[in-house]
Amino acid sequence: MPQNRYFMLELQRIRENKDYVIERLAVKNFDAAPLVEKIVELDQDRRAKQKELDDLLAQSNQLAKEIGQYFKSGEKEKAEATKKETVVLKEKSKSLSEELDRIVAELDAALIELPNLPHASVASGKGEDDNEIVFSEGEIPTLGADAIPHWELAEKYQIIDFNLGSKVTGAGFPFYRGKGARLQRALINFFLDEALQAGYLEYQPPLLINEASGYGTGQIPDKEGQMYYVGVDKLYLIPTAEVPITNIYRNVMLKEEDFPIKNVAYSNCFRREAGSYGKDVRGLNRLHQFDKVEIVQIQHPDKSYDTLEEMKAHVAGLLRKLELPFRILRLCGGDISFTSALTFDFEVYSAAQKRWLEVSSVSNFESYQSNRMKLRYKDKDSKTHLAHTLNGSALALPRVVAALLENNQTEKGILIPKALQSYTGFEYID
Repeated sequence: MPQNRYFMLELQRIRENKDYVIERLAVKNFDAAPLVEKIVELDQDRRAKQKELDDLLAQSNQLAKEIGQYFKSGEKEKAEATKKETVVLKEKSKSLSEELDRIVAELDAALIELPNLPHASVASGKGEDDNEIVFSEGEIPTLGADAIPHWELAEKYQIIDFNLGSKVTGAGFPFYRGKGARLQRALINFFLDEALQAGYLEYQPPLLINEASGYGTGQIPDKEGQMYYVGVDKLYLIPTAEVPITNIYRNVMLKEEDFPIKNVAYSNCFRREAGSYGKDVRGLNRLHQFDKVEIVQIQHPDKSYDTLEEMKAHVAGLLRKLELPFRILRLCGGDISFTSALTFDFEVYSAAQKRWLEVSSVSNFESYQSNRMKLRYKDKDSKTHLAHTLNGSALALPRVVAALLENNQTEKGILIPKALQSYTGFEYID
């Protein structure tokens, strides 16, 4: 673990609202009571030891002044006797400092196990079956009897080669070829252009992050096992551009007038997806490497939920222009992530598979990531506060491509939505 101290949920917040913290984390199906009690006790020990150490240091400083006065007045014996007292105090201070370091390390280890508190609107639930559909739009396509799923369409039109990917790398690493590759590039450019028009600043981030960045946004330790790790260099392949983009602001002090900060980035994303199997992972449904455009905002706490609505509207606008039927779900406590306070998932309907596919998550993390990263701002009175962080997929490509291929299959080939045709340079995949 990095040597920085990561107080995920602010200690004062836990101390003053202990019962509330336990109650809200129960919505995430997390029994926080033993951990919260441990944190409160460790914090009490920390503060007591810190006061004791401060008192010793103050006493040492006072004795140092007295020694100087004794020497100045020629009272050498008193000076030497007082010096012996300071030696004893230094030994006590050293021992106390070591004990304080041990308590702080144990406190940090306990704090990092606490998830973010869910927003008041997040309902209890066990998993994805308990998520609430809050919006839906578009007609479900009716396909002919000869309609086929996207993995068969990919083979028919020779636009995605899953077998070649397995040969060169392994399952979950497909090759895109011909019009399939051009469709990928078209979608990426379309998503980026739409974000730029909405006022986002484009970045092209690194695909590898260090451990401190993983801790900063909460992938470590929660999702450490789902990331690819380069052991020799102690680096991780990114699961999403959210991680490097948000970590731009790690250990940064902003001004109130800097808000909102709006960034967008395209990147390859890498996820081990350990334990994934069955029909839900066929074709593009679940990959180890995929493309995604990510939007990230750093916002004033008073405006972050308005910003969340703005980001939801942005994603909905993209799906509307792609002419895909979609719905929005508010995630329940059992499905929301470790770090999120409130998450909305976007799903598109895949007509040949006859199922909904998740293509975006839009989340408000409130101050949770900022607290880990020490991302702060000064208000007009020069008081320091934690900023709020938000991000969203806008959009993840694989399942968008799956739905586009399946929903738009015709006798002439696969029809490209009008919004994309200027990007692809063709109207049909045939």
